[in-house]
Amino acid sequence: MPHVVTQSCVGDGSCVYACPVNCIQPTPDDPAFELAEMLHVDPATCVDCGACVTACPVDAIKPHTRLTAEETEFALINAAYHEVPRARPLMAPPPPRLVVRDRGEPLRVAIVGSGPAAMYAADELLTIPGAQVDVYERLPRPDGLVRSGVAPDHRRTRRVRRQMDRIREHPGLRMHLGVEVGRDVTHDELLAGHHAVIYGVGAAADRRLEVPGAELPGVLSATELVGWYNGHPDHADRDVDLSARRAVIVGNGNVALDVARILAQDPDALADSEIDPAALRVLRDSRIEEVVVVARRGAEQAAFTLPELVGLRATPGVALDVPASELPAAGTPATDPARTKLELLRGLPPVAPEDERRRIALRFLRAPVRILAGPDGRVAGVELERTVVGPDGALVTTGETEILEAGLVVTSIGYRGRPVGDLPYEPARGVVPNEAGRVVELEDGATRPGTYVVGWIKRGPSGFIGTNKACAQETVAALVEDLNAGRLASPVRPAAAPTVAPSRRRERLRALVGRR
Repeated sequence: MPHVVTQSCVGDGSCVYACPVNCIQPTPDDPAFELAEMLHVDPATCVDCGACVTACPVDAIKPHTRLTAEETEFALINAAYHEVPRARPLMAPPPPRLVVRDRGEPLRVAIVGSGPAAMYAADELLTIPGAQVDVYERLPRPDGLVRSGVAPDHRRTRRVRRQMDRIREHPGLRMHLGVEVGRDVTHDELLAGHHAVIYGVGAAADRRLEVPGAELPGVLSATELVGWYNGHPDHADRDVDLSARRAVIVGNGNVALDVARILAQDPDALADSEIDPAALRVLRDSRIEEVVVVARRGAEQAAFTLPELVGLRATPGVALDVPASELPAAGTPATDPARTKLELLRGLPPVAPEDERRRIALRFLRAPVRILAGPDGRVAGVELERTVVGPDGALVTTGETEILEAGLVVTSIGYRGRPVGDLPYEPARGVVPNEAGRVVELEDGATRPGTYVVGWIKRGPSGFIGTNKACAQETVAALVEDLNAGRLASPVRPAAAPTVAPSRRRERLRALVGRR
């Protein structure tokens, strides 16, 4: 196989459009693209030109001769995807080009947020000649979850920020850092200075674990812990107690596995990463020996992706423990990529009791019932109840319980968006209601003029970093359609950077760097 996509794939489709023979699948126009855990190079049709290597924003594609020992599994994964023949055109169909009618004035758009969805929207808008984009970020630094949500040891994935840097360098874009919409500037003020406002504020809240004891000291959400070790200003000063022998993580998505890996691996392996220095000092003093990752459903329904599992298995100095009793019997029907996940899990060597390495234990078919407090009032353990998955896919509890002692409990059961100013909000989904990115009112379904959403606040917390690219293209296409139809009012005054008091800027900067 000439080239291989590895675990650092972000799925933005850049490599697909660069490939001259359309050998990288699925393509962004395929309905399977948004749900795909990674992209796959077809070894039978790849012509070894290297165009995909140049296009990839995170250096995730390599010639097969340059794979590390930990990456060789991906050569098999890429090839296996293409074992089933799929009809495909000679070239991947590119997205339609934006065409804007001449209105005698440049298009001006405000974007709230600076994460991937927001910046992909800016990139799309800036393909329009003369377009001017103002990006407003409440923090004193840009990049959103690319900076504060990606694990610090995912070094290649973090390189997608180079793509964000390139977008920000466009002469038609202005960044306004440390500016919070709703406090420093209002939506109406933004709309007065722009044709439209796009909100790309993400999903900043966690889904709550609704069990007794969830509010105890020592229980943290994944957002809090990830923000802590990534130095997010909202969480950098959080008290994280790693003095107990065991930590329990509820949920088994990619973020849960990231947290487990950061807690379990040798802190020296993180020293050259972008981890927050204060968090690294705490990790160096950690007494955690075991991290237990608990999932309500079985291994065949595991939420983590195949690339994440391959990376976890290769973590130096960490034993990955998945007893055979936790896995369905070989031959149990499963769909790809679940089948490959199960094969990898079954192939793990057993972990001996005398193994002195730190351990990450994956435990399936267990639901948290309550979180227990110790004499000091802090978390001391988790009560779990065994579950089974019924024939109809419903989860059924069995009444059989067990208690795991733990000094730290991290809940990682999903993100949800928060209400955004006075925009309509769907609490059940945690999104702003919209049609193709156009914000619509809940009462009558009418479109709110000049107001759009993109990313997780638009569609909910789904997909990967690159999924936001297609999402942004849809929103911007709707905006341009409205512009051409005369549905967007011209700015009544030139867009200006809102004024923020110098004392407030200093306060924000101290929150960001004062601990370093």
